[in-house]
Amino acid sequence: MNDTVLEFTQFLKIEKRHSVHTVAAYGRDIAQFSDFAGERALETLTSADIRTFLLKLREEGKSSRSLARCLSAVKSFFRFLIAENYLKENPAEILESPKLWRHIPDVISLDQVEALLASPNPKTLLGIRDKAMLEILYATGLRVSELVSLRVSDVDLKVGFLRTLGKGSKERVVPIGAVANEAVDDYLLRSRPSLLKGRSANELFITRRCGKMTRQGFWKLLKIYALKANIKPSLSPHSLRHAFATHLLERGADLRSVQEMLGHSDISTTQIYTHILEERMREVHDRFHPRAG
Repeated sequence: MNDTVLEFTQFLKIEKRHSVHTVAAYGRDIAQFSDFAGERALETLTSADIRTFLLKLREEGKSSRSLARCLSAVKSFFRFLIAENYLKENPAEILESPKLWRHIPDVISLDQVEALLASPNPKTLLGIRDKAMLEILYATGLRVSELVSLRVSDVDLKVGFLRTLGKGSKERVVPIGAVANEAVDDYLLRSRPSLLKGRSANELFITRRCGKMTRQGFWKLLKIYALKANIKPSLSPHSLRHAFATHLLERGADLRSVQEMLGHSDISTTQIYTHILEERMREVHDRFHPRAG
C-alpha cells in the first residue's frame, strides 16, 4: 500500500492543490491506516475494518476532531482509489462523520462491576439501600434520574419487572433480574422501614432523613464506592448504564432489545454500540465458519 499512499499524497498536492499542512496531515493519517491494515490487499478492506481502525485511534486517546479528520483522509483515499481504478467498491462511502464516536463510552469491565456491587456494607441500613440501588442501575440500565424517581409502586418483584418514565415522559418496562430483585427485596424488608421511622413515602429509595434520594446524592455515594472498589474516579452513573448495554450485547443480546431497555427513541442512538456486535460477529465467524482459518 505504501506506493499507493505516496501516489495519493502527490495527487493531493498537485491536482487538488491542498496546503502543505493538509497534505502532511492526510499523509500521516493514511500511513497509520496502512500500518493498521498491514499486508492485507486493498480490495479486502471493509467498512468494519475502517470503523475498527477509528475505534483503535479513539482508545489511544485521539480527539473527536482528529478522528473526523482521519475519516476524511480515509474517505479521500478510497475515492482516489476508485477514480484511479484500483478498486471497484468504496468501503468508506457509507461511513458518516464520527459525530457519534465522541459519545462512545468507556466501559468498565465485569470484574470492576462486581467489585463495585460488592462495596456497600450489607450489615448497615444504608449499605443495604446502596447495594439495591447499584444492583438496579446495572440490572436495568436506568438513567440516574430514572433511578432516583422510582416509586415503590413502580417495582413488581413477583413478576421481576419495573416501570419507569424516561425522556419525553415515555414509559417503558424493564426486567430486573434475580440478583437485583433479591437486593431490592432485602432493602424493602430490612432497611427501608427503619429509615422511614414510622413515616411514609412514595419514593423507593430514601435518605436517612426520610427524604427522596437526589441525583447529586447518588453521585456522591457512587464516588465513594468507586474509590473503595479501586475504580477510576471518572466513574459515573452513566458508566453502569453503558456497562449494562455493552455486557448484554457481548453476550448475544440484539440491538433492538437493548434499545427498548435503554429507552432510546431512535435506534441510531443505540448504534454507538455497533462495534461490539461487529466484534462478536467476527468471533462467531472465526469460530464456526469452515473456511475461517
